Amino acid sequence: MSVPAVPKTMKALVVKPGPAAVVEEVPVPVVGSDDILVKVVATAQNPTDWKFVDFVQNHGTILGCDWSGYVVDAGKNVTSPRVGDHVAGFVQGGTFTDYGAYAEYVRTPAELSWVVPEGTVNHEEAAALGCAFWTAVQALYNPTRLGLVEPPSRVEAEQWVFVYGGSTSVGQYATQLAHLSGYKVATVASPRNFELCRSLGADFVADYNDPEAVQQIKAATGDSIALAVDTISLAQSEAFASRVIKPGGGRVVLLLAPEEEGQVREDVVFQPTLVYTVLGRPFSMLGQDFPVSAEDRAHAVAFLKKIPELVREKQIIPNKTKLWEGGLQAVPDGLQYMRDGKVSAEKIVYSL
Repeated sequence: MSVPAVPKTMKALVVKPGPAAVVEEVPVPVVGSDDILVKVVATAQNPTDWKFVDFVQNHGTILGCDWSGYVVDAGKNVTSPRVGDHVAGFVQGGTFTDYGAYAEYVRTPAELSWVVPEGTVNHEEAAALGCAFWTAVQALYNPTRLGLVEPPSRVEAEQWVFVYGGSTSVGQYATQLAHLSGYKVATVASPRNFELCRSLGADFVADYNDPEAVQQIKAATGDSIALAVDTISLAQSEAFASRVIKPGGGRVVLLLAPEEEGQVREDVVFQPTLVYTVLGRPFSMLGQDFPVSAEDRAHAVAFLKKIPELVREKQIIPNKTKLWEGGLQAVPDGLQYMRDGKVSAEKIVYSL
């Protein structure tokens, strides 16, 4: 494909006081020696987006994490991907002035992108395989989190894993990945999403509102669960996940910091995980400093090499997407729709 000349400025959604997010004209990011510059075709929405607007409030930063597009420039050290390739990935929106997915162009380290195999998924679907997917990868497979067996290898003995929130974006990917690795998956969701969870590989699904749900899961799994991922990570879900763990204890990976009310068992270890640690840039958030984690970065880079084949073989299915019309200008409305709790078992995406 022919690649048009890259302009000096671009439209991007910028965090402002209010709290608010406004489309502005900003400089196109400068490509470093190990980076690529991508013309964004589609971007996907995450709960972290509106939370960065409402609570983190880094004024002047570009919002948005998940993107898919075409490489239009590459640094001198980059051999892959090449200019013209369809690539996808995620960045840390709402944190840097030169780095965000709700923009016409995004810069990223080349090794943190993946080339989308031709004839597999479209740009909207590729964008949906963003930070939620990578959060599931980190939670399940990073040796300092659950440390599960990674595909294409499979666990040998029967072993159950619990996923709280099987129909959430992270939960859908965690279910697929654990199933792919040969684990049996128990999860909870709303009854309307039971069949979705089963279609993604869940072996047992319970209603999280059912007062008997914990006992149902224990009965179905032989009370053998030692490892869990809580994709909601609030006090109620943390306590639920803890109670699912077998006698003798285990580990629950959280996507947020643990809440005191959720810590109902001393023999269950809560392990927070934050996917931005794979990106190789130190950052501060809500008064806490997060240094670069070379180990998290190395694990993500290694797993990235597996993604094209997993997508080509349809072993990983993207979240169902809901195209929100209007491009960047419409993102604030989409964020409000998510704030209002109206998103269920689907990923809002925008076409640029």
